[in-house]
Amino acid sequence: MLQNLFISFMAIAFNPGAFIDNLYYMGVGMLAIIFVMGVLIGITTLLNKFFSRKKNDKDDK
Repeated sequence: MLQNLFISFMAIAFNPGAFIDNLYYMGVGMLAIIFVMGVLIGITTLLNKFFSRKKNDKDDK
């Protein structure tokens, strides 16, 4: 495992262009994660709005 980590650092050190080329794919992945989180938050909010219990006037007295 330590050897693989060392090889990864050496690949970045000797070929920084490969890291720059992969920034596009990392950005697309982060945008996809943010989009999915937004969809899940939206669905949760809608379910909470439609299925939450309403307080009656009788409960307040």
